[in-house]
Amino acid sequence: MSAEGPVPGFEDLLAANADYAKNFSYGGFDGIAHAGVGVVTCMDSRIPPLELLGLKPGDAKVLRSAGGRVTELTMTGLVLGVHLLGVRRIMVIPHTRCAMASMTEDQMREKVEKASGLPAAYLTLNVIPDQLEALRHDVAAVREHPLIGEDVLVGGFMYDVDTGLLTQIV
Repeated sequence: MSAEGPVPGFEDLLAANADYAKNFSYGGFDGIAHAGVGVVTCMDSRIPPLELLGLKPGDAKVLRSAGGRVTELTMTGLVLGVHLLGVRRIMVIPHTRCAMASMTEDQMREKVEKASGLPAAYLTLNVIPDQLEALRHDVAAVREHPLIGEDVLVGGFMYDVDTGLLTQIV
């Protein structure tokens, strides 16, 4: 099969996309975060970032990372969001029952090695021994970043995957 042809195994998702596109109403958006919100949250599929905040497509810039951590890449996204895309409020939102906070780096690496059958000693996983401390650190890093600016509001929140509620922590 050609590298440019269909890749088997994605048919269901392409069919769902075709249905979605039939009533697509977001064409022509300008890419600005119209609610002025930037969100950093975990890649966990239990987190619907726009819905949990009462937002819709076009309202926010959403950046995801394992554990909802502010990484170099998410920080770059926040800087771009602030200066080019209308972000005026930033929410850092990790969540309860996060796998990244449930074991040590060695335990997580062992799970990856067992699942893959390959060595993963070189892989930095950045597990989170203390979620609240990590959240405080990440919020401070965003607030103190010279390209974020003092006029941008930054808050840290914990999302409860069992109740859907946010609790402001920082």
